[in-house]
Amino acid sequence: MIETVLALLSGGTVGFTLGLIGGGGSILATPLMLYVIGLAPHVAIGTSALAVSANAFANFGGHARKGNVRWRSAAIFAVLGIVGAAAGSTLGKAFDGKKLLFLFAILMITVGLLMLRPRRVADGTAGQAERLDAATLLAVAAAALTVGALSGFFGIGGGFLIVPGLLFSTGMPMIFAIGSSLLSVGSFGLTTAVNYAASGLVNWPVAVEFIAGGVIGGLIGTRLAIHLAGRRAALNRIFAGLVFVVAVYMLYKNAASFGLA
Repeated sequence: MIETVLALLSGGTVGFTLGLIGGGGSILATPLMLYVIGLAPHVAIGTSALAVSANAFANFGGHARKGNVRWRSAAIFAVLGIVGAAAGSTLGKAFDGKKLLFLFAILMITVGLLMLRPRRVADGTAGQAERLDAATLLAVAAAALTVGALSGFFGIGGGFLIVPGLLFSTGMPMIFAIGSSLLSVGSFGLTTAVNYAASGLVNWPVAVEFIAGGVIGGLIGTRLAIHLAGRRAALNRIFAGLVFVVAVYMLYKNAASFGLA
């Protein structure tokens, strides 16, 4: 019963954050499953990958209905990225759990720093035609394989990497990069989850409860975001600070794995 409540609250926290600031919140999924719910490192990564995937696909549906998806670019990035995610998650499973968490904490600090930077909008307009020549396809392929491998290795959706990857490889406007990225976030997370599940490293009841909490939290966060739209930068800074605190704690807990404590 206690685990169920903690899973619902943890999922609600991630969903609320995603709804409120529009990204980055899923980076907290693994730490919450580790230190609040109490899952083992690899089980936490596999379970959080499934939860993040479900939330991403749900949000992708909303963007698709609004026409915010460049389908060819999104599909190519997702399909090629799945190859990278499969390879990365296989490597992650074989990696020492505490060392993996130490590196994950470094990744969290990187995410926090990126969140403090203002988003730059790519050149172009919403009505601009999708252009996929040979050079663009090569850039998309390289970005997809790299981002997919990192997403699979760390068990994350990787939206904070996928959005810039789509922006720089295709030049599409930001709104399309965000909408299109969610197909890859869901696909990479699902690939990682399936890989971990094949080794018995997914806690299915916790995943379901986490997802349910995320749906509720997301609805609340989205509604609140409408009222706090003018304070998005401040909210990003507050959340980045929280990410830094959690990352430092994870570095402290897992430093011994690299002989640093």
